[in-house]
Amino acid sequence: MSVIVPAILPGSKAELDATLTRLASVEGVDTVQVDAVDGRFAAPASWPYGGRERELAALASSGAMLPYAGRFLFDIDLMALHPEATIGPWVAAGASRLTLHAESSDVLPQIIRQLREQYGRDRGFVPALLSLGLAIGVEADASLIEPHLTHLDYVQFMGIAKIGKQGEPFDPRVVGKVRAFHRRHPHIPIQVDGGVTKATAPALLAAGASRLIVGSGLLKSHNIQKEFDALVALAAVYGIYEKS
Repeated sequence: MSVIVPAILPGSKAELDATLTRLASVEGVDTVQVDAVDGRFAAPASWPYGGRERELAALASSGAMLPYAGRFLFDIDLMALHPEATIGPWVAAGASRLTLHAESSDVLPQIIRQLREQYGRDRGFVPALLSLGLAIGVEADASLIEPHLTHLDYVQFMGIAKIGKQGEPFDPRVVGKVRAFHRRHPHIPIQVDGGVTKATAPALLAAGASRLIVGSGLLKSHNIQKEFDALVALAAVYGIYEKS
């Protein structure tokens, strides 16, 4: 799995398809994060929220998969209240990683238990089947995710104060949060989403991030392949390489 993961914030299914087509030609990209914003936990709503939930449900129930499901692993970043309502359709459509937000639900233990019972095996979560991560905002205390660590495959720190939009300014407070968490839990993979560029990546990698989620920094570049390769090379400088 690449240490650099492009993020798509789709306004429509057509936009998702078109962006995936662009990324399919980029060598080295094996995972894509799809930002799923419900318009309530974060705004504005992205596809398939904002009254378009039936589109995802129809896709899942038909047996069809997300475009390029054989080409990419899909990390679905559920920026949604009551995320459990759409977890099933996302998994049915091809999600292999689910990122829930710790601040989005008061019943996280129940959601995690349900995921383990439905998609896991006797000894808990099976990463090869479905990986689970928890995200936390810049202003939230990391203690929100501490009780769930034994059930997580990774954690995600948000690098911007206002989530749900791409192109927001990087919030440097995330660097200290990543560093502190990594010192306490050095074996838990940390990914950072929001504000990641070649300028901000070094501090995050030095602090302990092992995966970087990059949205507008890649998709708005003139040459996605060149930008992607530069970020991968930068990660290698800090001893972080692609993982199987």
